[in-house]
Amino acid sequence: MTAPRVQRCAVWFGTPSARDEAVFAASGWHLRVARPETSVQVGMRGGDLVIAVVDLRGADAAHLAALECILAEHADLPSLALADGDTDTGDPACQRILAQCGGRLPQPLDPHALDAALATLLASPRRDIASVGGESAVMLGVRALLHRYADVELPVLITGESGTGKELAAHALHDLSSRRARPFVAMNCGAISPTLVQSELFGHERGAFTGAATRRMGLFESADGGTVFLDEIGDLPLDAQTNLLRVLQEGTIERVGSNHAIRVDVRVLAATHVDLEAAIAQGRFRQDLYYRLDVLRLQLPPLRARGADVELLARQFLDEFRAGHAVQARGFSAAARQCLRQHAWPGNVRELLNRVRRAAVVAEHALIEPADLQLGQSNAQVVALDHHRDRTERDALLDALRATGCNVSASARRLSVSRVTIYRLCRKHGVSLEAFR
Repeated sequence: MTAPRVQRCAVWFGTPSARDEAVFAASGWHLRVARPETSVQVGMRGGDLVIAVVDLRGADAAHLAALECILAEHADLPSLALADGDTDTGDPACQRILAQCGGRLPQPLDPHALDAALATLLASPRRDIASVGGESAVMLGVRALLHRYADVELPVLITGESGTGKELAAHALHDLSSRRARPFVAMNCGAISPTLVQSELFGHERGAFTGAATRRMGLFESADGGTVFLDEIGDLPLDAQTNLLRVLQEGTIERVGSNHAIRVDVRVLAATHVDLEAAIAQGRFRQDLYYRLDVLRLQLPPLRARGADVELLARQFLDEFRAGHAVQARGFSAAARQCLRQHAWPGNVRELLNRVRRAAVVAEHALIEPADLQLGQSNAQVVALDHHRDRTERDALLDALRATGCNVSASARRLSVSRVTIYRLCRKHGVSLEAFR
């Protein structure tokens, strides 16, 4: 039986910014805001982890006096101070507060700095999920969902374009969960021959088919107590989908060549970059399995939607590569950084990683240039291609709506997609069905 999850709560004495709140959520902390000028009661459940964040930014004398009273009332509460360059840290009251707090948060605040400060304050291992990198608003949201989903014993469907890091997100979910000490087993459903998928997933008995000389445990048995990650779930054959549905419904499997049910305790994570709703409409994916998998949804954003993360990740990838290889490159020129920001990144983080590694090898100087990254005119071509695809998709949607008199079901049949997809395309391309009618 899984132990109840320890809630992690930070009581913020002051006024956090929207980014402050997002950074704490991305590190798995629920934030409670309290005004120090009023009477504050810090309540908690038994076993919960609660800390105080003392916001000194722009604090006047009355604010500082109230904060000193709060710290005196809750002297046993682990606390962190937050101060910026505008804070008069020479003020005696401010100095006393800083001395009472167990640590100080750097500005600007980011998840890595927060996790390091909390690990020191609480004398506990860091819970940083560095593999899911980035400090953009969308990635802080992704990290917050990872913490929220980690210990919920429900399937998670991870969606996003190829190269956005779906397997890394699955690993993070497992590492943050109570199953972290048990196996994490992954399989790419599109990389296994359809004739072998059943055996790979559920195992087989001796003599079940030609070549089955011994009994063999499958992926689900080997992951008992842990997590199974099924990548490219849309490529799973229909017969295997039926057996996977049994695992999700009943928690049992049957080896190929056996009628004996074996109980397994696994959490199933699945990922796809294709439209499963379209696959359902085409008869390639079971609708009931889709609803079983799509209990919790984690959408990974494309790299082009992550703003300055592209430079942060490029720097990280270069530093990691330099640590294991003797290369000339030490950084990126201004022109290269501009190209990194402007490129559309159709291959997302995977493409960025490979371009940075290649550039580090071929660069003849300390700074990587656009030519080393092989970025330039190709960016404009990719943007034009994406624009052309969007226009073609929108034109096809409008043509279907016109031809069917704005009938959503008929339009879905005409385009071989589901009704849900029609509504999604309308939202994507700004098409109002009411206005269209």
